[in-house]
Amino acid sequence: MDILSSQANLAGYKAVVDSFSYFQKAIPMMMTAAGTISAAKVLIVGAGVAGLQAIATAKRMGAIVFATDVRLASKEQVESLGGKFLIVEGAENLETEGGYAKEASEDFKKKQLELLKETLKKIDIVVCTALIPGKKAPIILKKEMIEVMPNGSIIYDLAASQGGNTELTKVDEIISNNGVTIMGEANILNKLPVSASNLYSKNIFNFINNLFDNTNKKFDINLEDEILEKTMVK
Repeated sequence: MDILSSQANLAGYKAVVDSFSYFQKAIPMMMTAAGTISAAKVLIVGAGVAGLQAIATAKRMGAIVFATDVRLASKEQVESLGGKFLIVEGAENLETEGGYAKEASEDFKKKQLELLKETLKKIDIVVCTALIPGKKAPIILKKEMIEVMPNGSIIYDLAASQGGNTELTKVDEIISNNGVTIMGEANILNKLPVSASNLYSKNIFNFINNLFDNTNKKFDINLEDEILEKTMVK
């Protein structure tokens, strides 16, 4: 029934595919008679549903993948997909009861910026997925951090519609800053209409089916149902 998860899963996949299409080098390592091409290095910012699918997609394409998230529980998930989890020194688990990220302290943000700035010097592609439900997207990549990235690097900001995870993101625009391309697609799912619609319709069907009593062949809306109760506007 979780629409957010089904759509975010597709968004993470498509963000990687689109980023790779703009990147002007091969993604996997290639050892040829003419020389060796190093594997592309990808950083996923935010290891939720979209981020985990982005990690899996990038790994399947042969990239070396790094990931960061404020939720320490994400470390095991990232590593199970073959990614390397970047841990902020002295980090605390910033995860809500519902499994979403909550806002980090100023001290955490400062340490995260220092870690990312050093990491970005060797990163070719960044996919930003960090969102806080009901709030403006956190600014994670500052302008000075982007400027240390290699020339020709790509940033795909999936948080663009909520303000973006970078200081430079512009909604529905592809911009270039000091040789780094920043993509800010507001609705990436428009590029996967069939898959997105199929999953969305299944989500809706499952939700409505939960309201139906198959034994008595009628709707039985139980306001104490845990799932239904969470969707009520009070």
